[in-house]
Amino acid sequence: MTALPVYRWRLAPEGLATFRQLRALGLRPGGQPVVAQLERPRRRRGPLVAYLYRVDLARPVRPMTPAKRAALAKANAARQVCPECGRDAGYRIPASLGMCSPCAYPGVSAG
Repeated sequence: MTALPVYRWRLAPEGLATFRQLRALGLRPGGQPVVAQLERPRRRRGPLVAYLYRVDLARPVRPMTPAKRAALAKANAARQVCPECGRDAGYRIPASLGMCSPCAYPGVSAG
């Protein structure tokens, strides 16, 4: 197995892009392998790492179909229902709590 080339932050060559950069261009990696790695140094922790893909091999993003849009809306709606009280919280329930705020903190009043 060969090691990936590593580039410093903002010093990647032309023709390579991160996943987010590809998405901003309306592209996706399209099954191609990672060709390089981008590292951003941090002071007290290890560097942030982003993988780079070739832009010329990237494919267009698949369009959102009506069925996919409906499934996404249903999943997002389900994430707003509290499993404890069964009410619609009106916001996406955090996974860290697993329930709406009134159920997680019953003694705390709003306001």
